[in-house]
Amino acid sequence: MKEAPKLNITKSIELFEEAKTLVPGGVLGARKPGDFIMGEYPIFLEYGKGCRLIDVDGNEFIDFLCGYGPIILGYRESEVDDAVIRQIKDKGFCFSLTQPYQNELAKKLNALVPSAELSIFLKTGSDATTASIRIARAYTGRVKVMRCGYHGWHDWCVEMKGGIPEKFYDDVHEFHYNDLDMIADLMKKHGDQTAAIIMTPFGHPLHQKMQVPKPGFLEGVRELADKYGAVLIYDEVRTCFRLRMGGAQELYGVTPDLTVLGKGMANGHAISVVTGKKDVMMAAASKLFISSTFFPNSDGYIAALKTIEIMEREKVIDNIWDKGSRLMERIQNIIDKYENTGAELTGVAPMFFVTFTKGDPAMQKDKRTDFYTQMIRKGFFFTPHHHAYVSFRHTEEDLGLTVKAMEESMAYVSEKYKG
Repeated sequence: MKEAPKLNITKSIELFEEAKTLVPGGVLGARKPGDFIMGEYPIFLEYGKGCRLIDVDGNEFIDFLCGYGPIILGYRESEVDDAVIRQIKDKGFCFSLTQPYQNELAKKLNALVPSAELSIFLKTGSDATTASIRIARAYTGRVKVMRCGYHGWHDWCVEMKGGIPEKFYDDVHEFHYNDLDMIADLMKKHGDQTAAIIMTPFGHPLHQKMQVPKPGFLEGVRELADKYGAVLIYDEVRTCFRLRMGGAQELYGVTPDLTVLGKGMANGHAISVVTGKKDVMMAAASKLFISSTFFPNSDGYIAALKTIEIMEREKVIDNIWDKGSRLMERIQNIIDKYENTGAELTGVAPMFFVTFTKGDPAMQKDKRTDFYTQMIRKGFFFTPHHHAYVSFRHTEEDLGLTVKAMEESMAYVSEKYKG
């Protein structure tokens, strides 16, 4: 049982100790060390290119987290970044009024996303999910929300409730993905008061294995929304421009009333969108206020237009599905070979997750920690708590090296827990 040598992350740790004197907790949100494996993962990165990252200690990694999803092409994609730099230098990007690229991007979304008719552009996924709920409430005149999945950090949806009065979320009710009976029961009880059903159309719950929709599940939720007059919202921040150019709604053939987009649309540049059917979206024109100094900035529009252009020209989605399918097949063969690890592979080719869910529950966490410790030490950036992504710049050589490392890491776990 050969254990990979521990990484030198001295500078990362020094910077973290300094950061704790400057920033609450040193690093906030999903990037804090506790969301990885303390003492094993770097805390600060220096740069990235393609699918590779270099941390402040000089360690190099083949990356599968992709900035938590925005990097669909690769880090420092020159064609995208150069277009943004030209915009900044030649025309500027932050003004009192909107530049015409807003219209270009809205028309492009109309052509790609089945539900898109009118669009509002924002900066983050949390901005957009929260705006979608405000639109649905204004349109219906109702208050209650049925939710499934992670939708950001705002008061109505954040999992940690510190600092949030209960009245801000007591009209929000959670249901589980693929449990049609649960949402049907909730709607039977609250349907006439429900403004929106917001859900991820592909199941990627926090820290848990991924789920494809069971036959009839998405169709059933669509029928419930129609029956009770609620607005159906798909949170496609992760899935649009990754599962299909038009998102999971294109892949699975069920169209919502509103869709929230972000992440891969602009290859790391900050932009998000609420788009949807005209009659629902028009509530934003007269019944509510959505505004920010930075929402109209054109750098995000330019990055999105160029990213979409590249994705269409290079058939990026086909490329990712092809590579990811072969990668998942090889990972599954490894898991089958080392069955005693209790590992499980879920997801689809563009986004997948290796979890440890079988066998003795008392050992699952330890097995997970050991596997991902070996992977990061070998130079492969996954996280134990979040699914992985395949990007356009992952090469066949990168994927081959990844499979080799996974085989060695799974063999290590298998040997350690063979008793």
